[in-house]
Parts: sequence; C-alpha cells; structure tokens
Amino acid sequence: MSGQEWSAETVAGIVREHAHLRGPLLPVLHAVQERIGWIPPDAVPVIAHELNLSRADVHGVVTFYADFRTEPPGRTVVGVCRGEACQSRGGRDLEAHAQDALGVPFGGTTQDGEVTLDQVFCLGNCALPPSVTVDGRLHGRVDAATFDRLLAEAR
Repeated sequence: MSGQEWSAETVAGIVREHAHLRGPLLPVLHAVQERIGWIPPDAVPVIAHELNLSRADVHGVVTFYADFRTEPPGRTVVGVCRGEACQSRGGRDLEAHAQDALGVPFGGTTQDGEVTLDQVFCLGNCALPPSVTVDGRLHGRVDAATFDRLLAEAR
C-alpha cells in the first residue's frame, strides 16, 4: 500500500489501466486501494462513470467485500487469521487478545490512528497457526506475547 493522495485523475487513470480486463471493477477497486490505501467515497462516482456503471453498482461491490476499506487505514495494518486451522490452535484467544490490546473491534482503527485491526479468513499459513500479518508480513505460531512484541515493533 502506497497511501498516495487521492484525486479523481488518479482514480480515472487506474480505471483506464484496467478497463481492458473482462469484468474490470474488482481489479480497479483492488488497484485503487493498493495505490491510495482505501476507496474514498468520492472515488465511487469516478469509477462508475469511467466503467459506465451506476454508482449503486460500484458502492454495492465496495461495501459487499470486507477487504475494501471506506476509511483510511492506520499507519500499521494488523490482520488476524480466523481460518479453521488458526481457530483450532488458539486463534480465538488471539482474536480476543488483539481486540483487547488495541481497544478496537475487527475493522477498527485505534484512536491515535496508528493501527488498524483486520480479520482475515485464511492467510494460507495453516501449518503454523495461529497466524497474523503486520503490514503484510506473515507471522506464524503467534500467541498473546508474540502479538504484543510484533505490535510494539511496528509502532
């Protein structure tokens, strides 16, 4: 995630880069979020116009998928895996610890804007559960102490 400042021109350019794809809406939304860090509400009409879709169509897709953010994320993004392998090895305790430690539910950002806590439904690290990502970097066999250490290192 680059966190580039959003502008209609930036978003229109992203749409043009992906407009040749079949069903370009999802690739466009992923690209906007990758480049800007989130999907600004003002980007929805730009995307709709460029793809000849209704605003409701674009908004519906943005709000349907939990992966798309409609607010800027914190400086650090932590993802906690909620897949079955992680849940079978203490993932639920880790989920509760993460939310308590940060004081936010999944999808929330700490009051200081530093950390966003996301839930992920499989990080593909099932051999080393429970797993988390910190700014996209994968960590396995994470317990509460390891989570706290990773969070302290990220802050």
